[in-house]
Amino acid sequence: MALVKVPSLAKLNLDLRVLHKRLDGYHELRTIFQTINLSDVLTIEFDFARRTQFALDSSVDIADNLLIRAGKAVLDHLKIAASVRFVLRKRIPMGAGLGGGSSNAAAVLIALPALARRRVSLSELVRLGESLGSDVPFFLHGGTALGAGRGTELYPLPDQPERPAVVVSSSIHVSTAEAYVALKRNSHVTNALTSDGDSPILREFQVVAWNLQSSSLQHLPLKNDFEEPVFGLHRELAASARKLKRLGARPALMTGSGSAVFGVFPSVEAARSAAGNFPEGSAYLTRFVSRRRYRAMWQRALGPAAEASCFS
Repeated sequence: MALVKVPSLAKLNLDLRVLHKRLDGYHELRTIFQTINLSDVLTIEFDFARRTQFALDSSVDIADNLLIRAGKAVLDHLKIAASVRFVLRKRIPMGAGLGGGSSNAAAVLIALPALARRRVSLSELVRLGESLGSDVPFFLHGGTALGAGRGTELYPLPDQPERPAVVVSSSIHVSTAEAYVALKRNSHVTNALTSDGDSPILREFQVVAWNLQSSSLQHLPLKNDFEEPVFGLHRELAASARKLKRLGARPALMTGSGSAVFGVFPSVEAARSAAGNFPEGSAYLTRFVSRRRYRAMWQRALGPAAEASCFS
């Protein structure tokens, strides 16, 4: 039997633009993903068996558990049977736009082939990840990345420094479907926005992407298109973002379709001081994690099995 404790990090959307609704029902997105060191604790026990069995010990109840779905997907792809036990201790707030469930799923896609000593190509893992959720493929890479399409089409961007940040999470749950409805992006509106003659959303996003490495984040026109409709529905979230700005965060934005907001600070001391101004348990002091560090975390966690992983 093999037992490993693997990283399952959260993400921020440093920028998120929503374009038109596609023929497949999804919306065309442009986003900049960033891994942070806020992490769930996931332990995996693996052993070959005559019949596949999954067991889950989780600190929270999860109705649609991506861990099990990811495990079934990868074992089916490998055509092997195994006894797998997951022990999950949730630290990433759920339903907050931080990608915790997607990160859990990606962790399983990376770890199980390595534990079975069966190499699966990164492109195949991405395909499996896409079938599980739009954010899953990003967590197969980590660091700073540009996401297009549903967010599954990924391109590396120069890694950001390990910037300190504060993530503020509340008990408010924002439905992604409701956020899209409130945003009112339909094909008619977006055809005008993304036509050859007038594409303000894409032009501004390109400014961000091209200048992300050379500029301080506070000087970039970073934006989350979901903020206006979501903040209109949940004024407490808007108040948290304003509070982060008053405390010195540049930028202070919502991540994903909410409900978490975050602020990037000039120093760890400033971030720690800001976090202390929010109710206990609602603010998380964190920092950006680069692709190189993300890869190193995985190699350390998997030990000798890392030779069979997508990070070898």
